[in-house]
Formats: sequence, structure tokens, C-alpha cells
Amino acid sequence: MEATEAVEPAQNTPAPVPDPGPEPPARPAPRRRGTVRTLALIAVAAVIGIVGGTAVGYGVQADREPTPLPPLNQPGLAYPKPLPKGQKRTPLPASQDRQAKAQGDLRKLLLPKPAGAKKDPYAEIVDGWMSVDVFARTFESPSGSLEDQLSREIRRIAAASWVSGEHRRTEVRLIQYRAGAFLGAREYTQGQHAYLPGEKWADGEGSPVKGSTNGRFYVFPVDRKAGYLDLYEARAVFHRGDIAVEIFISDTKKIFAKEIRSLAERQLGRL
Repeated sequence: MEATEAVEPAQNTPAPVPDPGPEPPARPAPRRRGTVRTLALIAVAAVIGIVGGTAVGYGVQADREPTPLPPLNQPGLAYPKPLPKGQKRTPLPASQDRQAKAQGDLRKLLLPKPAGAKKDPYAEIVDGWMSVDVFARTFESPSGSLEDQLSREIRRIAAASWVSGEHRRTEVRLIQYRAGAFLGAREYTQGQHAYLPGEKWADGEGSPVKGSTNGRFYVFPVDRKAGYLDLYEARAVFHRGDIAVEIFISDTKKIFAKEIRSLAERQLGRL
């Protein structure tokens, strides 16, 4: 008999798993009915509630009587204070009333000509007055300056000019603007202060005029030209109320700061 070969038992192999294919799409969650409509109704109700509450509040406030303010804790603030019974206020004398002085003869407020000085024969001043057109001609653009001064409601110009020593010339101008147009004097003064410190002019900020909040005086550098005498100049500019003041000194000799300062302070004191 032929020998039969033993056959090894087959190994246990797992059966192939079939491919399930793509997963089915997830089903969307069912939409809840009425959610958007409910939110809209709530928002409208909130708006109506706010508007209605505001209207009711205004109505209640309008029907109430106004609440008086509490009295001041400082009873002495009333001005002017009442006089005792039987007394009347007396007006200031003209010597103390600055406005009365300015409305009178403006020439009386000019500095007087010093002793020994002579009237300047070349000054375009008639009986103590300088016309507005003559004043405008002292600027680089006379027509523009005249228009500018008229727009500022210039009223009149009192002026005085004298010659002392060999070549010293001094001129004082009081430039008054219409009552109520006091800005004209202030703006004119500010305009002068804007250009005078320039290199072509005083080449420096100048110094304040004592007793004035806006006044300054300037001592210019000497002007030397071949064939001419040296020229020295000094100027002061300030305003008091509706009057702008200009003071000029020119000479062939040195002008000291105390000289122009003294003139400016004295003229301010007369205003």
C-alpha cells in the first residue's frame, strides 16, 4: 500500500469584508417653525416699548411745574450794589472819565512840544490834525491802506511833530476809531507789532511799555549808506481803548532806549 501523505490543515483566514461604499449624507436637522417670526415680534415690541416710555416720560415732565433753582450761597454778588436810601450816584469828573476825555478834543491828549523845540515845517499836519488820506500815504500801499482803515471805521487822527537839536525829529499820532469799533485800534496795533520785529525794521522784539498790556517800543539798528549821514530810528506802538498810538523818533545821532520809553509812558499817562 502506498503511504498517504498527511495534509496540513488550512490556516483560519478571515473572510474578506465587502466595501460598504460611500456613507450616506447626514440628514439635516428639521428646522423649527416660527423661530424668526418670534424674534421679529420681540424686537418690534421692544422698540415700541422704548418709544412709548419716552413719550410718556416727556408728557409727564411737560405737565409738571418748573422747579426753581436754589438761591446762591453768596448773597453779595449783585452788581452794581444798591445805594442807601436817599443817595444818588454822581458821574465821574471829566479828568477821571477816560471815555469822556477820548470823546473831547483829541488834540489836548497829545504830548506837548518840549521847550526849545520847533514845529516841523515838513509834517503834513494841519492845526493838530492829520487827514486819513495823508495817513494812508505813509504806508507802502496807500490805496490798500486807505481801504483797510476805512473798513476798520477810522474816525480821526490827532498828531504833533517837532524838531529839536540839529536833526532830531519826533512825531506823535493818536489814531481813533469809531465808538464800538475798539477792535480797530487793537488790530492796527497788532499789525504793527507783527512786522516791526523783522530784519528790515527793528530786527528785534522790542521792549514792553510800562503800564500797557500791548505796547512795545523799538530801537532800530543804525542805517548807514555811502554819501549819507547815519540814520537812527526808534518807534513805540500801543493802544488804549479805541485809540491807537504811534511815536516816531529819527536822528543822525544815536537814540537811547530810555528816550523813546519815556515818551511812550508819558503819552500813555495822558490817555
